[in-house]
Amino acid sequence: MFLGESIRISGDWFYITFVENYGMAFGMEFGGEYGKLFLSLFRIVVVGTMLYLLIKAAKKNSLHQGLVVSFSLIIAGAIGNIIDSAVYGLLFNDSFGQVASFMPAEGGYATFLHGRVVDMFYFPIIESQFPTWFPLWGGEEFTFFSPVFNLADMSISIGVGIFIIYQKHFFKEEKKEEIAAEEVKEEE
Repeated sequence: MFLGESIRISGDWFYITFVENYGMAFGMEFGGEYGKLFLSLFRIVVVGTMLYLLIKAAKKNSLHQGLVVSFSLIIAGAIGNIIDSAVYGLLFNDSFGQVASFMPAEGGYATFLHGRVVDMFYFPIIESQFPTWFPLWGGEEFTFFSPVFNLADMSISIGVGIFIIYQKHFFKEEKKEEIAAEEVKEEE
């Protein structure tokens, strides 16, 4: 596929669209070459720390299963984006104005940890226009749910969503144990 090319999968609400993301979510960038390297290294450190803490807590069997699932989804998605960023630029030549070639003789377009992340799922659920009376954006077109994302982004979003929705439930056991420990101290 060419960069920006779309293939309609279902109606006008689901497309496979080839987009390359330079940095963070929604196409935001972080300060050029050194920023990209810093972002990649920061991601690796954060994922490594989360993985270490998750494994350590799981060995003690002290985590709610839902919390383990939530953090595992976040870690898996982050690792997927790190792998994409680390090796995609090594394996493919630049895709601007052409279909990228796999393992080109002249090498890839970027060095290790400097590649772009490929996004492909696009769900423009509603495409419409703001009413002319609407403040600031009156008369402008809008698309409800316009981000293009990948499987790793979905994994991270689902993991974060599960954590946000069920966080009180995940930590309920720990709170009960803290209350019980405080009651024992008060009795002494």
